[in-house]
This record gives sequence, structure tokens and C-alpha cells, in this order.
Amino acid sequence: MGRFVNPDNSAFQVALNSEIYVDKTGLIEEINKVLGTMQGYICNSRPRRFGKSITANMLSAYYSKGCDSEEMFTDLEIGKKDDFKDHLNQYDVIHLDIQWFLSNTKDVDHVVTYITNSVLTELREVYPEQLPAEVVMLPDALSRIKEATGQKFVVIIDEWDVLIRDEAANQKVQMDYINFLRGMFKGTEPTKYIQLAYLTGILPIKREKTESALNNFDEYTMLDAGNLAPYTGFTEKEVQGLCEKYNRSYEQIKCWYDGYILEDCHVYNPRAVVSLMTKGRFQSYWSGTGTYEAIVPLINMDFDGLKTALIEMLAGASVRVDVTSFQNDTLHFADKDDVFTYLIHLGYLAYDQNTETAFVPNEEIRQVLNKAVRRRKWNELLDFQKKSENLLDATLNMDSAAVAEGIERIHAEYASAIQYNDENSLSSVLGIAYLSAIQYYFKPVRELPTGRGFADFVFIPKPEYSYNYPALVIELEWNRDARTAVNQIKEKKYPTSIAAYTGDILLVGISYDKKNKEHRCVIEKYEK
Repeated sequence: MGRFVNPDNSAFQVALNSEIYVDKTGLIEEINKVLGTMQGYICNSRPRRFGKSITANMLSAYYSKGCDSEEMFTDLEIGKKDDFKDHLNQYDVIHLDIQWFLSNTKDVDHVVTYITNSVLTELREVYPEQLPAEVVMLPDALSRIKEATGQKFVVIIDEWDVLIRDEAANQKVQMDYINFLRGMFKGTEPTKYIQLAYLTGILPIKREKTESALNNFDEYTMLDAGNLAPYTGFTEKEVQGLCEKYNRSYEQIKCWYDGYILEDCHVYNPRAVVSLMTKGRFQSYWSGTGTYEAIVPLINMDFDGLKTALIEMLAGASVRVDVTSFQNDTLHFADKDDVFTYLIHLGYLAYDQNTETAFVPNEEIRQVLNKAVRRRKWNELLDFQKKSENLLDATLNMDSAAVAEGIERIHAEYASAIQYNDENSLSSVLGIAYLSAIQYYFKPVRELPTGRGFADFVFIPKPEYSYNYPALVIELEWNRDARTAVNQIKEKKYPTSIAAYTGDILLVGISYDKKNKEHRCVIEKYEK
């Protein structure tokens, strides 16, 4: 066994030794189905701290001939499958962590050479007769070994895209790496020696240059995770199980950390959930793993509509995003859609395939983005923040006239900017109007209008503010009176569904007369 060729299973054993380990070995069953096929080329990308390296270590421990992992996997999900032993420790595995190679080379221009020489040295120890001195290229070595022995390879590359991201301006490094990938995986010869190629990183493949090297890979991303969605992060069922074990409130965890929607699966950031379970504190663990400094330049780019759209998302709205044009070019962005698509891959935004919209996934990320926005002191936000604070104060003081006036002012100033149609504009404006509530309340629970109907907002205070700030149940009416809105809140019994999570509750009815462009408001305190 070696460091890169046929490694042992010690890295995965570290994960199993941890206080919290969530069994994701079901992924192995999915991958076993495509071994030795044209679908055995997989690029599975996801944000930092979503378990990329643990997954790579798991696959290496299962397939590598350099270890005996039967006991390790027997009691896990894959160990209960009929074909469990069919592929267990049966293959020559090459496991590369590109970030490690980049960090351990003095000259980044020679990182590909460093990778090649490191792997070739270990391959010669295993197959000395098949690899004479004149063999200096890794694809050539793998081809010779397969021809002589019939042995095929499982190639696992962690952080495959680090050179694409971190060395975006270094054309030599980029081309050397792309040519390396092309030689390893593209063409007829690699299909002879590749049993499985599994790449994991943050970015997808789709880019003009890398696509030509890797267009035979099936992609699974934060835009489209396919059948691998349950293995991208922690699922609802898995989080519920941890809540029972650690006596945590699942509803609070949903508010803080839920929000990534992949297929029909809600996915949680594993790092955040584990930190909450072991430390017992609801907070943003994201900034501790990757500073938001990296996103400040992105959200301050001078693209039309970028800042307004981000304010909307901070307030709880979803914004349509075209994710098809982003080419993984982290130096040159064409428009706000490119910026938002990159933020989706980084995990700072979530994406709904069905509606083709992006949104802030949860309270954890909302705090990070809010800090990043405030750090640059947007003029747009500073002026708006004051209006929003006044509106929230008026609502808490049950000053109906002031609320109606504040909504009307914000509606007039922002309705055209957010470019919603008339029937949706009131609900869109209301969402951003209460942006100042971000400090005291979770992201609002929102039911969007259907036809010419209504839009409801429910603001639930964070636990530390629940005795000082009431929950807000807001109902909107289009071309009807505000009293009707409050009556509908009572008829639908919305307050009873949130009574257990808050102290006082205010019922807020807001109406808009399209003809006169007038807003009216009625506020009542809910009697439990």
C-alpha cells in the first residue's frame, strides 16, 4: 500500500471514530451499478464542509486493494447488500487530493509534474516489470499495466477543481492540468484501464476548456444532484435522528440550517449540524470554515439588478436566475446571473430546479451574507434600512396608519426596481420592507399568491428574542380591505400553528387598492 496508490483505510477510520458519523455508504451501492461502464465517470461537486473528502476516503477504503475493509463496512448500509463483497478491496486505487499537492509544491508551475512523479514512483513499486524508466506519463503507465495484467483502476480525485479556482490567472498551470485530465480520462484508451473515475470539488465541469477534457463525465451539482442528492449532505431523516439522540429542537434546526433543495430532498450542511449537536449553540458555523471575505467582491460587482436582487433574497424572496451561462471562469463574470450561479456552487445561495430560482437557504447563510453586505455599506441598503426599521417599529407599536404609509412609500420606490408584475409586487415589496427584522426574526415563512389571491408572511422571532418580540402573521389583500385580511388570518387559524414557538402574536392585515394606489392596514393582538 502507498500514499496515493492502493492507500489504506485509515483516513475513513478517522470519520468512523468521530462522535457523530452519519452512514452514507449507500452511495457505494449507486456507484457499484456503473463500475466498468460509460457511466463510471462521475463528477460530484458540492460546497465546502459538505463531506467531499470523507466521501472520497470512504470510496478509497472500499475499493482499494491496499487494505482489508470488510469489518469496517459490515455493520454499515453497504454491508447489508447482497453484492457487498463483489467489489470490496478488489481494485488498484489511485487517490489524489489536488489541494494537498498544491500546498506541498514549491513551484505551482510544476504541480502536475509533482503529481505524475509521485504516483509513478508508487506504481513502479507495485508493477516494476511493466514500467521501465522511459515511461514518464501516468496515462501511459496505466495503459501498460492494464495491457500486461488485465488490472483496471479506480481513480479518485478530491478537490479536482482547486487549480481551476485558485490558479485561474495562471494559463500554464491551467493548460498543464487540463492536458493531464484529458490524457487520464478522454478517448478510447482510458476506457480500457478505468473501472471508475470519481472527481469531487466545488465547481462543475462546464467550462470551455475543461469540458473538452471531461465531457464524458456525468455531473452531479448543487444545481442538479440527480440520484446522488441524499448523499450530498445530511437529509431531514438523518437530522431528525440526531435531534432525538442529542435532545435538540428539530424545528429550530430547520430554521437555522435547512434550505438546500436537491430534487425532492432537503439537504443540510453536515459541518453545521454536527457543530450544533456537539456544541449546543445555534449560530453560523459557516464563517469559521470559509471567510465571507471571498464573496464581498462578488456581491459588489456593478451588474444591473444584482444588489436589489440580493436584498430581496435576504428578505426571504426567491429570484429567477439563468444558471446555464456560467463557465467556471472565476475571473470574468458576464452578469449577475454568473455571480449568483457561482454563489450557488459555493453554497451561499440555494437553487430550486423546478422554479429556476435562487434564494438564501437558511439563517446561517443569511447572517453571513448580511455581514458581507453591511461591511461594504451599500448606499442602497443604508437608506433602505432606516425605512425598514421605522416600519418594523410602527408594526410592533401597532401603529396601523404609520405601517400603511411606510408600505406605500417603499412600494412606490421599489416596485419598479424589482420588476414583478402588479399582482405580485405587493408581496415582493412587503418581503424587502421588513428586511430590518433579520436581526430578531428568522427568514419569513412565505406563501406566494395564486392567481389574484393573497400572500402570507409569518415572522417567528429567534428564541433569544421570543419574549420581547411578538410573532407577526401578515396577510395581504389585493383590491379588498385590510379588515378582511385579518379575518382570514383568524379563519385559517394560522396563529395556532406557531403558538408553541413564540410568545405574543400580532395579526397584520394589509390591503392595496390598485385603482387609487392606496395601502391600508389593520393590526390586532392575538388572544391565545
